[in-house]
Amino acid sequence: MRADARRNHDRLLAEARAVFAEHGTDASLEDVARRAGVGIGTLYRHFPNRHALMSAVFEDSVRELLARAADLQTAANPCQALLTWLREVVAHAAAYRGLSRALMSATPTSALSRCGTPMREAGNALLTRAQNAGTVRADVRITDLLQLTHAIALAAEESPGDPDLADRLLELTLRGLT
Repeated sequence: MRADARRNHDRLLAEARAVFAEHGTDASLEDVARRAGVGIGTLYRHFPNRHALMSAVFEDSVRELLARAADLQTAANPCQALLTWLREVVAHAAAYRGLSRALMSATPTSALSRCGTPMREAGNALLTRAQNAGTVRADVRITDLLQLTHAIALAAEESPGDPDLADRLLELTLRGLT
């Protein structure tokens, strides 16, 4: 990639991160381009659609969540490790208004779902460890837990006056896992 194209790409990502955090993932892509100092055509040359841009914005956070899952693999309490990771997934989703809704509705072929496979694999490793320890039911699936975390983040997003809601809902979920 040419140096000027790389600069545009990096500015678009930085501004998209800021705009999505400030206004949510439904924010105007024209606003992202304007704030990055480029035209909307430049944005679409780098990111063909909203999900491609969102995916690029969230890749760093996903890498952090994957690294955290790897760290938690050696935790003394496998069930607590799983719950800790799920809390961090909810916190990640909550950082950007609309992310949970977008993740829940992403098609398997969308750019946004590209992050899903490694997240499912990382979460499944934690879940399997908790199941092998006998602290989580054998019929629980990671896809269900990730959908629940997105739903919890969405519920918390819709209830900003209740900062403890996500944690309470995660605790309720955990009780249903055992």
